[in-house]
Amino acid sequence: PAAAATDPQARKRRGRGIYILPNAFTTAALFAGFFATVQAMNDRFDIAAIAIFMAAILDSLDGRVARLTNTQSAFGEQYDSLSDMVSFGVAPALIMYEWSLRTLGKWGWIAAFVYCAGAALRLARFNTNIGVVDKKFFQGMPSPAAAALVVGFVWTVTDLRETSWISATATDLSWLAWVLTVYAGLSMVSNAPFYSFKDLNLRRSVPFIFAIGLVLVFVLVSVDPPLVLFGLFALYGLSGYGLWLWRWWRRRSARQEGVE
Repeated sequence: PAAAATDPQARKRRGRGIYILPNAFTTAALFAGFFATVQAMNDRFDIAAIAIFMAAILDSLDGRVARLTNTQSAFGEQYDSLSDMVSFGVAPALIMYEWSLRTLGKWGWIAAFVYCAGAALRLARFNTNIGVVDKKFFQGMPSPAAAALVVGFVWTVTDLRETSWISATATDLSWLAWVLTVYAGLSMVSNAPFYSFKDLNLRRSVPFIFAIGLVLVFVLVSVDPPLVLFGLFALYGLSGYGLWLWRWWRRRSARQEGVE
């Protein structure tokens, strides 16, 4: 067994294998994205949005499960990217188009395509830059966050209309939806640094205050899931550009101090 563990051919055969557990999570995420598309075609936009959020949760688990169980494979990496393209590329674009962008004619489907193409380019760049970029930050907004931003807006407006908080319809918000969709699509292919949360060590002990903060987050989300989740992802969607501007200002200040 020890010799097999160090044998390059054995590692190569293992890398080409198909493991059930992590790919089961990927398949579940793929199904959630497909289910969201079907629900959007049936005008069940709240359920479609929830399905995308479920896909994001499942997508965050498959890689961690693979690493914890030492079941990473080249097949799993490719399968995960294809699943992400469906769940966080095609499905959100179609949901937003069916919900509001359809009323804008060609401008509507152009915005949906910008988002869809942005997701494809984002995933392709991520796959080719593995091991090159800083793991602490993503280069551009990650596709699950972009999807959550887009469908979170749909879910929030749908929920607020059902609870009579607002009277605006999807048609009234078409151009706002257009701007948000294009913003999410372009943000995925931008060079803005978005925090990846990959440096968080779940096995490390933390102060008790972190446990209280985690409880408060769950309480806030449970009070109004669509509004709170959309707010959190909206802040995250702006954070990359805020960090980008802060780094630019620091470099500019450093150059000025060097000249002086």
